[in-house]
Amino acid sequence: MKTGIQGIRIRRAAAVVVTTSAVLAAGALTAAPAQAVTAPSIVAKGGYVMDDATGKSLYTKAADTKRSTGSTTKIMTAKVVLAQPNLNLDAKVTIQKAYSDYVVKNNASQAHLIVGDKVTVRQLLYGLMLPSGCDAAYALADKYGSGTTRDARVKSFIAKMNSSAKSLGMTNTRFDSFDGIGNGNNYSTPRDLTKLARSAMKNSTFRTIVKTKTYTAKTVTKTGSTRTMGTWTNTNTLLNSYSGAIGVKTGSGPQAGACLVFAATRNGRTIIGTVLASTTYAQRATDATKLLNYGFAKKV
Repeated sequence: MKTGIQGIRIRRAAAVVVTTSAVLAAGALTAAPAQAVTAPSIVAKGGYVMDDATGKSLYTKAADTKRSTGSTTKIMTAKVVLAQPNLNLDAKVTIQKAYSDYVVKNNASQAHLIVGDKVTVRQLLYGLMLPSGCDAAYALADKYGSGTTRDARVKSFIAKMNSSAKSLGMTNTRFDSFDGIGNGNNYSTPRDLTKLARSAMKNSTFRTIVKTKTYTAKTVTKTGSTRTMGTWTNTNTLLNSYSGAIGVKTGSGPQAGACLVFAATRNGRTIIGTVLASTTYAQRATDATKLLNYGFAKKV
């Protein structure tokens, strides 16, 4: 009798072991997924992030709401210049008084170009993108627009900017200036500006310029001597504060607030995005940092 009872107990114990093993095995096969990455909260009124390789959206906040863009407009200014056929980056442009008068009149950011100096197109692009020189933007628009008068050439250049925006599918964007100092009809969205930056970053010259922290130009004066310009410092503080940052462009203004189009590469993966209408320069960098961290944490 004892032997029979012991046999039953042994069989029951074996069954428990088998059942427990089966449950454990099933659990191993249906392990809970990794905890989802929580989307960050940003101060900026608009934000957008995408994976550069796939174009997949990773984050949106009012991503298609039209807003003033400030000097992030200059990404398109540079793109239009770099798309010119047979572009000679070493071609010289003589700085006109009109460019200087313009930045003074508008109290605009400038590269402090000197009237009469001969400055190369390459140098103007650095002056455009690092210190956000509106004088450099004017010089480039005057150089690469078409027409017999300066006003006509500027109008032509802005038309090229809008044509390029249309070709990129920037359906919520319009430019009415070459530098972001708009005339009431200069706007874009976080999604559109990110599309623009993604396209612009395909150009090697553009990529080199926007990741440069400082640049010193040597220009030719009207007397033929050489002048060393002051050092231009990139207004994009992420280049110093965020590991892997590679661009792209700041913007600001009374209507625009503090804006930043940004990009970074880590472990072979590039994340690119935009924040519009943040509150301060420091806050736009904080917002962008949060979005980059989130983008890299997200799987595609």
